[in-house]
Amino acid sequence: MNKSLPQVCIQGLGFVGAAMAVAVANARSAIGDPIYEVIGVDQDNEIGRKRVGMLGRGQFPFQTTDRLLVNTVSECHALGNLKTTVNDDVYQSADIVVIDLPLDIPFNDDVPTFELASFEAAFRSVASRVPRGSLILVETTVPPGTCAQVLQPILSGELNARGLADTDVHLAHSFERVMPGAQYLESITQFWRVYAGCTDQAADACETFLSSIIDTKQYPLTRLSSTTASETAKVMENAYRAANIAFIDEWTKFSEAVGIDLYEVIDAIRVRPTHSNIRFPGLGVGGYCLTKDPAFAPAASRQILNSPHLEFPMSMMSLKINQEMPLHAVDRLRQFFGGDLDQKRVLILGVSYRPGVGDTRYSPAEAFARALIEGGAEVEAYDPFVSDWLEMDMQLHGKMPSPMMFDAIVFTTGHDGFKELDLVTWLDGSQPMILDTVNVVSKVQRERCRDLGVILESIGRGARP
Repeated sequence: MNKSLPQVCIQGLGFVGAAMAVAVANARSAIGDPIYEVIGVDQDNEIGRKRVGMLGRGQFPFQTTDRLLVNTVSECHALGNLKTTVNDDVYQSADIVVIDLPLDIPFNDDVPTFELASFEAAFRSVASRVPRGSLILVETTVPPGTCAQVLQPILSGELNARGLADTDVHLAHSFERVMPGAQYLESITQFWRVYAGCTDQAADACETFLSSIIDTKQYPLTRLSSTTASETAKVMENAYRAANIAFIDEWTKFSEAVGIDLYEVIDAIRVRPTHSNIRFPGLGVGGYCLTKDPAFAPAASRQILNSPHLEFPMSMMSLKINQEMPLHAVDRLRQFFGGDLDQKRVLILGVSYRPGVGDTRYSPAEAFARALIEGGAEVEAYDPFVSDWLEMDMQLHGKMPSPMMFDAIVFTTGHDGFKELDLVTWLDGSQPMILDTVNVVSKVQRERCRDLGVILESIGRGARP
């Protein structure tokens, strides 16, 4: 490792940290030379060692359609400035540590309560090792107040134990907005960022670092007055989007009941600039952020900010509505089969929470599949980006299976391959009931199928539209 360059350690090589490691390693000087030596750090367990091994060999550890990301990993590996390890001692020589660890909360509980012990322990492993003058940047979505009231005291204690002053290491927060998919890498380098520091010096150091990896001329940084404000921005941003999605649930059911096409209606509404971000119908909310983040502020108010009297009725109602969305698709199938799913063979097409990725965390397809199985259905699945559905302990088909053996086919993720599928050719005369929950089947294909006697229905549309 060439220590003539500043050393950046990325703690956590999940969907965010692995991509962040590549983005930082790909940062270049005006003459095209790397400006950082990057070390990705993960846990010394089976999953961590697998990620460390793949990224250390120049392979991105998750399936992705982003060819730029795949090629950039290979290029950084060839240049030698992207390394990986499971050894926490590398923090001793770090100039910058970026924390990209998961932080969960049981968001379905009536009173969501987060557990910070493991996150604190991981942070302490950094705080106890980093040298004077370094920057610790928290990218993890954390409850508001975490940096100032939880992490900074830990950092101060560890520094004081080593004879250092509270301000000898800088602590800042800048939440990630990473979007796995076709623009995975550019969602880091070509996107707006919000940041703040526990001190002005920490904020300055954070700004300098972010400006070296992000195109800030096109995507200026936004500096907030405190880390609590920065933490709140991420939680509120995702709570808003979750509420927007939840709002569509009742209109989805309305449109189906009265026989209209809600996609058509929303397209008409979106023409108005003030309503351009209204969401579309779907199977439900999935992924690591929108499912849980609305619960962070209610929990933080009680556990960190000493404001237990505060209430968040819209955020909590959004959580409840969004978690129940997949059950509506189950009801649609059940109604079609006369109220009984027992022994019906159902093929789920897509188990990832969003198109173009192999991320099954909190996928709405999981709740959908579990409800089908509980109803007596026999469930199989295929996803071009997933081979083993860990949450369901299910082995997926290795290729698109024949529809001949199924009573129902359900599109549950909007992968491009499903949108491009010639349904009539694939069906080859078979006539399973088809339910499109994510709008992958075009109007032309819907009409062709129906002309052949295939029952094809959509979430958000009445029986015929």
